Amino acid sequence: MPTLLPELRRRALYPIRRLIDRVDDQLLWWMAGRRRLVAAAARIKQNSGTPMRDPAREAEVHARAQRLGRRLGLPAASIERLIDLLIDDACGQQRIVRGQQPGFLLAHDPDQPIPAPSTAMLPTMMIDPDLHPVMTRCLGLLPPPARLAPLLRVIPDRLVARALESALRHVLAVPIRSGSLDLLQGRRIGIEVSDLDLRWVLRIDAQARLQVCPPGEAAEATVKGGATDLLLLASRREDADTLFFQRRLLVTGDTELGLTARNLLDQLPWDDVPLGLRIALHRFAGIAEAARGAYHRRRNGQTRAR
Repeated sequence: MPTLLPELRRRALYPIRRLIDRVDDQLLWWMAGRRRLVAAAARIKQNSGTPMRDPAREAEVHARAQRLGRRLGLPAASIERLIDLLIDDACGQQRIVRGQQPGFLLAHDPDQPIPAPSTAMLPTMMIDPDLHPVMTRCLGLLPPPARLAPLLRVIPDRLVARALESALRHVLAVPIRSGSLDLLQGRRIGIEVSDLDLRWVLRIDAQARLQVCPPGEAAEATVKGGATDLLLLASRREDADTLFFQRRLLVTGDTELGLTARNLLDQLPWDDVPLGLRIALHRFAGIAEAARGAYHRRRNGQTRAR
């Protein structure tokens, strides 16, 4: 037992490191988005004759970051270095030497116009506004997914399977064509939405076509979870490691196959999914998560009132 303890501790470190990697990825996404917004601001300054440097604005950015940092318990020195790095990067983008007097400078060469920010290159979180508090309270009146299960049983299974097959073929068209999912060819992966009482078995056939298997065909491995958590996973609002680590999603059957499928899907470029679908998934997942939280808060409030 003593010899196993260090190995168990090392294994426990793996999901934590994966989560740290995810945070780092998000930081880079946000920095890429910030640079595009800086480019758009520079173009406006250039066209309107506004000075490229604005020391008052830089001081405001520092002060705002420090206020938020204090609330989050972050070291002031680390925040200052981070904001300095971002401002230096923005100055470099706009061909400004940090510390010079404000002037009317061109951000780029005249024959290299500054591109407008592209929402296709920004993380979907940047185009999904927070829900209004009134809307959040209204969402708390919606029933949980489990209460919708009887209504879904009215819809013929073949129609639901056909719709799912069409949607997944659309979403996974690029990785299937590129061979990214070849390891799953011929394998049967199940998806179980526990609170909606829905189950499907998926397979990529020899012609690289994704199919929903006929009823009764058993899955080799099944990913199981609630509707909201599966939606959070599909929209990438929530990290797969977090969901599995917190046991909000489970893999049953051939665990190795299930984890292989999860890792392959987790590594697929998010940009391969059509932008409109990314936005829809992200917003719908956000609404579902807000509705779940509002519902539980309302129920807890009613229980305390009794």
